Amino acid sequence: MTFTEHLEELRSRILKCLAALLAGAVISFWQIDRIVALLTMPVPRLFVMKPAEAFMIYVKLALWSGAILVSPILAWQFWAFLLPAFTSHEKKILGLFVPASVVLFLAGIVFSFTLVLPRGLDFLRSFALGSVQPLWSLESYLDFVILMVVPFGFFFNLPLILLPLAQMGLVDSVKLRRARRYVIVLSFIVAAVITPTTDMVSQTLLAVPIIVLYEVSLLIIRVVLKK
Repeated sequence: MTFTEHLEELRSRILKCLAALLAGAVISFWQIDRIVALLTMPVPRLFVMKPAEAFMIYVKLALWSGAILVSPILAWQFWAFLLPAFTSHEKKILGLFVPASVVLFLAGIVFSFTLVLPRGLDFLRSFALGSVQPLWSLESYLDFVILMVVPFGFFFNLPLILLPLAQMGLVDSVKLRRARRYVIVLSFIVAAVITPTTDMVSQTLLAVPIIVLYEVSLLIIRVVLKK
């Protein structure tokens, strides 16, 4: 393929991703009441502070929910664009990576929503005792939920990123162990960038799982390379 043909292919893939995202957002907005009810279960009362706040956060939530709903399509479009660059043997391996990346992405979201998010909310609520009661707005709460849940889907794909690099000889378990201290610092930097506030608790809740997944990836690479 020429450079122009690659650009046309990229344009086609992007348009398909946008169409899938739009369809997912429409379906999610159709069921937005159920989605909001599911996400707000851990909190008994939320408040709307601005006239258009509910509508805008519903639109944002529909986009995120739609992206999660059509994530298999988005993942396939990404890998399909890279497919011509691989050999037939690599394409067979890629056939396993595509569903694995989607499964890990969804597993990360479920893990964060069912385990990390409730414990994080309980920890934050523990500071509101006696005369100090939490008064959370719908927008700030759902923004917090999105930022706590969605990144975990990408973090859970860390083993799939490091494993091919290890098989190509670009990294190994020794190099990864030496880089551990830098990964710890970088994890907190990434968490600080993702988290819109300066809340160290939220940043720690994001950074620690990244470090744990890095250690899991290191262990998997060590076992795979030995075999």
